[in-house]
Amino acid sequence: MGPDEVGALLAELRDDLGFRRIEQGIWRLERVRPMVEALRPEAANSGVLVGLIAQWIDAGFDSPQLLCRLLARFPAPTRSALTLLDYLHLRMAEGAFAMSQEDFDRAAGHFRFVQSLEEEVGDAELLAIANFWTGRCLRNTGQYDDAVGYIERGEALALSCGYAQMAAIMQATRSWLAFQKGKLSEAIAILRHAEEALSRTDDFLSRGNIQSAYGRIARRQGRYERAMECLERAIAEYRSGGGDHLQLARALLNLAFVKRLLALQFQKDVDHVSASRRSSREDSPASADRVREQRLRIERIRGEAHAHLEESMAIYERRHNHRGIAGIHINRGFLCLDSGDLECAASEAAEAFRHGEEKSDYIVMARARTIQCIVESAALEEQVGDPARHYETAEAFAHDAVAFAGHTQNRRLLARAYVWQGLTYAVERYGDPEAARRCCEQAMALLQTEGSERQYVWDDLETLKARVLHSRPVDAVLRAWSAGVVDDKSFSQLTEEFARMVIPKVWEREGRKVSRVAEKLSISPKKVRRILQSVGVQSAAAQ
Repeated sequence: MGPDEVGALLAELRDDLGFRRIEQGIWRLERVRPMVEALRPEAANSGVLVGLIAQWIDAGFDSPQLLCRLLARFPAPTRSALTLLDYLHLRMAEGAFAMSQEDFDRAAGHFRFVQSLEEEVGDAELLAIANFWTGRCLRNTGQYDDAVGYIERGEALALSCGYAQMAAIMQATRSWLAFQKGKLSEAIAILRHAEEALSRTDDFLSRGNIQSAYGRIARRQGRYERAMECLERAIAEYRSGGGDHLQLARALLNLAFVKRLLALQFQKDVDHVSASRRSSREDSPASADRVREQRLRIERIRGEAHAHLEESMAIYERRHNHRGIAGIHINRGFLCLDSGDLECAASEAAEAFRHGEEKSDYIVMARARTIQCIVESAALEEQVGDPARHYETAEAFAHDAVAFAGHTQNRRLLARAYVWQGLTYAVERYGDPEAARRCCEQAMALLQTEGSERQYVWDDLETLKARVLHSRPVDAVLRAWSAGVVDDKSFSQLTEEFARMVIPKVWEREGRKVSRVAEKLSISPKKVRRILQSVGVQSAAAQ
């Protein structure tokens, strides 16, 4: 293939990427595969071709092993003869391979080097991908605030090239970052815009990513049936693109997680019905049949969750993806915990931590330590073994979870770690009520979100609120304040704490009427509701 033909091929591959003509681009690459496999550094535009192949592998072509073979043909001594553009594309390919190996810091270093030469390079498409991939690396390490600027820059550069479809992929990532910050309405609006741009393409991976994102938002809102529908659509899109991609494994993992939450919801309903039967001494055959059918339904849903995890694990293991494998172990651990198998749950959590530690993955390590804390707390509550040892171990795991989560900008991850550290401190006999209260306040501050959220983190937080509310006598607090002991708290913090003491009691005396409390204390009804909700009084919103 002559230089002019190679140049034309590169332009076609770049446009196919920009407009997300996936099938057509892969067809072109398959047609020139012999040339690609025989590529040499001295060939014209060799580095550019490798860089574009890296982008195509990210879009679903072949695998990172192809990229590894191609990079091996460019040893250091040969690179000095490359043009600047060839060299920068080669660095992009090295970064893409590092991303596939979950070495996100090294990958971002390659991409930032490319960005540093923006003035010398007039390739907006190259710079768009460099910014986008940098943002993805930061997202994967939990640096969400830092990632936004790079994603937005990549999106703007893609649009400057006329690649609205490429920009839509970046918008989907920007939506995910808004979702992580609790801005659910904004996340959905961005997703809809991206969905429209990609609806007429055959980019099944990106279209699946959008459906998967819808599913995660619905899950966070507690709309589990809707979440399953979206995730199943995502899985169908991924399978249309050939399947066996990491995106498919992730969607299966998320679907298993949703089904586990749905099973927990049904289990609560069964427990409530069973408790009602016992209290009313009702023992009708119809009631017993309903409970039996619901339990069978729970077992079926959990069985489906296990099956999804098995399929997901097979993909992650073939791709040697440590974060995905760790996620499977964490979800299996929770399913074991739900069925009361603490030994199995502890083993799965420890295996997840091992995978996270191998990659210095703070997100995985924080999640693993949190479930390990939950397991130890369950053993303590069920009086299994030495209670003092279980408490000390739970406390150590909770401390680690907070420390690891603190290395990221994932507010929910850190909030959940604080919640379980607080629940550990709230244990009678061994705990520290004041420390539990501080953890509760820190978690509440982190979980301030826009829109409706209903998920397991909130349920755990409500449990912690209920425990810390009764962990310190009000008289002791007032005596401490009267003696000038304020524990380094600001006046506004003291005012807030006083409001949480007084307003719920006034609310009770005034017949649980927010309007009467607001009138009596000369404050706004909105503030009354906020205080009541902050102390776990759920019925306040309805008054």
